[in-house]
Amino acid sequence: MHRGPAVNPEGPEITDLLIDMDPRSLERRPVQKGAVVAELEAQGMRWGAWVARGLPERGEIDRLFVRVHAEMQRLWEEFLQGERMRALLAPLVKALRASGHGGRVRVVDVGCGLGYLVRWLAARGELGAEVELLGCDYNGALIGAAERYRREEGLRCGFRVANAFTLEEPATVYISTGVLHHFRGPSLAELFRQQRGAQAFVHLDIKPSYLAPLGSLLFHVARMREPISQHDGTLSAVRAHPGERLLEAARGAVPSHEVLLFDGEVGRLPILRTMLGVIGLAPGLRGPFVRELGPLAGRLGATQG
Repeated sequence: MHRGPAVNPEGPEITDLLIDMDPRSLERRPVQKGAVVAELEAQGMRWGAWVARGLPERGEIDRLFVRVHAEMQRLWEEFLQGERMRALLAPLVKALRASGHGGRVRVVDVGCGLGYLVRWLAARGELGAEVELLGCDYNGALIGAAERYRREEGLRCGFRVANAFTLEEPATVYISTGVLHHFRGPSLAELFRQQRGAQAFVHLDIKPSYLAPLGSLLFHVARMREPISQHDGTLSAVRAHPGERLLEAARGAVPSHEVLLFDGEVGRLPILRTMLGVIGLAPGLRGPFVRELGPLAGRLGATQG
């Protein structure tokens, strides 16, 4: 089996190339496999081009995406992503209440995939009856599967094929897991800019470190069956943004909010904490949020511009 190194941190993940959606109309544009292979080869990504040559034709791509995201869900389960998000989101909801936000709190998961995070939070029910959980994604196959799982599990949440930032009723809080590293250059700042109207955002992504690429390669090759999962999962760790870059993009795009890192520092054993959080807070929220975090507040950093 051919595996070349994913040497280009600015090169695309294969899944980023397979689906081309108009962000306004959500119309799906056709993608040719040959064009995907050519783009990866042009970026010097030999392993990616090899994987792309073996991909099914368009009629099977949606089923492939569901399988890949099912593997990703197992990863999120092992990495306790639900617990990570709850540890930040529950204090944030309490902080919103303490700062005078009444009524419903609408939490929108950006790029929710199969909706694991939203379903996990809904299943625990610890955020309160007045917290609405909604997952948004461009991919109809993923949203269809997420909605099916929601019905089977009897959960109080929702999923929608939509641009999370153009909903008729906007979010109070935006959240995501493993999404930020997909946005490069100006598009990263634009991602944050579209969240200016929210009270807060909480985004979890891979924490870059000297061990992350090797650890990700070993984990994905050992645990994932789909070659595209192995490739993109490994490349994700290579492409992960440093905390300083995330702070710069978020602060420049949303100057009205205070932006903090959670678990941003890399210690001697970075494998112990594999994710970092980027948290944006509207004026007046920082104090109540820090108080509600309790001992976890010691893991906040980079609070000054």
